[in-house]
Amino acid sequence: MRRYTAVIERCADTGYYVAYVPGFPGAHSQGEDLAELGQNLKEVISMLLEDGEPEMYAEFIGTKELVLA
Repeated sequence: MRRYTAVIERCADTGYYVAYVPGFPGAHSQGEDLAELGQNLKEVISMLLEDGEPEMYAEFIGTKELVLA
C-alpha cells in the first residue's frame, strides 16, 4: 500500500476542489466535491504508477501561518 499526501485547495472562480501531490510530477486533479476529487486523484496516481515508481523531487512538510502587521 502506497501513501501520498495531497494539498487541497478550492478554486474561487469555479468552486471546484483542486489537489496535487507535492514532488510527484503530474499528480494533480480536480472535483466538484471532496469525494470526487479523491477518486479522480487516485485514478491519476494509479495511471502514473503504471510507468513505475516516480522519483519524488520534493517532500510535503506541513503548513505555516504567516501574520503580517
